[in-house]
Formats: sequence, C-alpha cells, structure tokens
Amino acid sequence: MDKINASAMSTESQLTRLGLFDAKVPRYTSYPTAPHFNASVDDGDFAGWIDQIESGSQISLYIHVPFCRRLCWFCACRTQGTRSDAPVRAYLETLKAEVEMLGRRLPSGVTLSRLHWGGGTPTLLAPDMMKELTEVIFRAAPMHETGEFSVEIDPNEIDEARLDVLAAAGMNRASIGIQDFDPQIQSVIGRIQSYDVTRDAVDMIRARGIPSLNADILYGLPHQSNERIAESVQKLLSLSPDRVALYGYAHVPWMARRQSMIPAEALPTPEARLKLYETAKELFLWDGYREIGIDHFSRPEDGLARALDAGRLRRNFQGYTDDTAPALIGLGASSISKFPQGFAQNLSGTSDYTARIRDGRFATGRGHVFTPEDYMRSRMIEQLMCEFRISTAEITETFGISKSELNRMFGEVVDQFAGFVDLTNDGLVILEHGKPLTRMIARAFDAYDLSKAGHSSAI
Repeated sequence: MDKINASAMSTESQLTRLGLFDAKVPRYTSYPTAPHFNASVDDGDFAGWIDQIESGSQISLYIHVPFCRRLCWFCACRTQGTRSDAPVRAYLETLKAEVEMLGRRLPSGVTLSRLHWGGGTPTLLAPDMMKELTEVIFRAAPMHETGEFSVEIDPNEIDEARLDVLAAAGMNRASIGIQDFDPQIQSVIGRIQSYDVTRDAVDMIRARGIPSLNADILYGLPHQSNERIAESVQKLLSLSPDRVALYGYAHVPWMARRQSMIPAEALPTPEARLKLYETAKELFLWDGYREIGIDHFSRPEDGLARALDAGRLRRNFQGYTDDTAPALIGLGASSISKFPQGFAQNLSGTSDYTARIRDGRFATGRGHVFTPEDYMRSRMIEQLMCEFRISTAEITETFGISKSELNRMFGEVVDQFAGFVDLTNDGLVILEHGKPLTRMIARAFDAYDLSKAGHSSAI
C-alpha cells in the first residue's frame, strides 16, 4: 500500500511539474476552436456548402432551443430565461422558416443520420410546438432507417404529453442532465433536481420504449467531495444509463456572468478535481462501463463502444459520437455547422438571428474555412482525444506528410511529456497514467494562438 501511495504521489508531482493543474486548454470539440472563427464566412458560404452535399447522402442535424424556465448558475450555454411561451412560439416560427430554407436547398435524397435537439431546454416546447417542429424537419429531410433522434430532457420540464409526441416522432435516444444529486451542491449551482424527479422522468422515458438513455454529470462543482460525487454516481448507476458524459465544470464567470453567483472559494482545487474525476471513473468502470475518450463512459453494447473498437469514434460539439456523416448542420441562434469545407456559426443574438431569417437569408455570422494543414492537425487531435494515440500510417497516407517530418513533431511531444507518452513503430501513444494530460498533449499539435481565448482548466 505504501508503494502504491508513493507511486501516486510521484505521478501527481510529475503532473504538477508539467503544469496540468495550472493549464487552461481547449476541450477540442472542434479544430480550430470557436474563438478562432471570424466574419470571413457568411451565409453565401453556408448556402454554397449545402449545395455541395452529395445527393442521396446522410447529414447530421442539430436544433438549438435557447430558452429555459430558469437559468442554472453553473451553465455557460447561450440561453435566456422565460416564464411564458410567447417568445418561444415566436422563436419556433423563425426556426421553422430556417428549416424550410434548408429543405429547399438540400440536394435530392438527403436523409438524417442524426437529429439532436439541444439548448437551453428543448423540452419546454409545448406538445403542439414539438409536433410542428418535427413535421417541418422531416419534410426537409427524413430520418435514415438507421438514424438516431435524440433530445436533451430536463426532468423538471417534461411530462407524459410531451414524451408522447417525441416518442411518436421517433425519438430513440433521450439525454438527461443531472450534474449532481447532492442538495447543497444543487442549491449552490442553482439547479434543484431531486433523485425522485429524475427517476420518474427516466421511468416515463422507458415506458415509451425509448431504447437508449444518456446522462450528464459534473465534477469540480462547489462543495463537491469524493464521498459526495461517489454517492451521486451510485444514484446515477441505479438508473442504468447506456451512456454517461462526465464533464468537468468550467468556471468562466467572465464569459457566463451568471456563474458569479457561485462562490469561487467553494470550488475544489485542480488537484482535488482530478481525484473527483478518478473517483467517479472507478465507479463507472467497476459497474461494467467502457471508458470512451477523456470524459465519456458507455455500456459495452452502446454505439460509442462499438465505434471505438471499429476506429469510427469521432468528436464534435456535442462530445463523442459514432456519427460519421460528412456534414453536421446546426440551426437556431448560435448553432455551429461543420462541413467538409469549414465551420459556419449562426448569429448568437436571438433578435439578430430572427431578423436575418425573416429577411430570407441564412443566419451565418462567422466561421472558418479549412486549410490543408487544418485537416491534418484536426485529425491528429481527434485521434488523441478519441483513442489516445496518433497513427503514423493514417496521417502519412492521408495527408502526404513524410514519416520523418511527422516523427519530428512526435519527438517534440515525447521530449515535453517524457514518461507519459511513447513513440512506437505505429505512432504516438499516450500511456495510461498520461491520460489526464490528453488535452495538453493535443494542444502541442495546435498551430493557432491560444492566448486569444480564455479556455477551461486542463483537468
């Protein structure tokens, strides 16, 4: 036991030396990251990229609903609070018009491999609004026979009628936000949601035959301890989700002013954050879940685990995915699209977004056109984030870089993170005890100036 403790202390001291507990780095749900988008990409580019989608192919579609009945203090998403349905109904009319514009532009025979509703709280839509939205979407592009329709569900903002509409429309994956079950922590982060309310929502979902359930939980919250997160994870495990996202809370009050309501002095230290993550991770693994990348866990039969085994795991703005559609189109205020040509983001302000759509134009406000180097570095970073390795064969064969030049890049990383990465005949590999450094190692392959953006803690 003393040897184990000494080894753990030695590893922590080395992680400290490498700056893990001080570093601020991107989450790498995109490359380049959103702070590097600019106004050089406009609605004309967005329309042109849609035109280049192949007839009969599949696309992924994201729908953003930026409204909540109450604003949780921990959340940094682009949302606004509303007590009435009036602004939601007005937004829905604009969103439907945007969907129809997309449908008129899409090449023939395009179907949806994925449809995801996020927010905000998409389940605050009344049943009639949900029905209208699904009908408009499926007129624009029907679901592929193997497609997945998922919705973010707030257990505090769901009922039988709304679930009936979603189930009838073909929702086959539900995603519930939990964050933490501890009452004190819930009070401090402004998210009151009891275990009983959450369990009842899960029961309603399962009663309708929805086959897959996702759940989100956070580590790094104020007043969180190893004992408290263990209790929350065990309660979550009793609900048997198929897939879990274990995200680190990002305290960025300069970006999300509502987070100033959270007492910074109650937040765990970076060293304590790592222990919170490890505590939760051990419980998920003990219960038979597979580790997926840096912050997801899934049942062995879930699509993420199968994609990992087959080398098809990908990372996008929703985290990890088994979707391999070449285009992800985001609709709604602030939504981000990814095409083979680049990124396009809608105007963030609801009023600006609405004005553009009512003018008969797509709402693109900024984006990024990929360079040849972007493609290569994006894939290298994605491989690290998904598989903790970079394949020499794939990168040299796909992007035309010489093996000697790639090894030079690898060598710089091996020197910087000695003892935590390894260079083999197959490529660069992050060792098991080096996994906490994954985002920092990915940063070493990032060619953009990271000083321009305030990123979250590396752990």
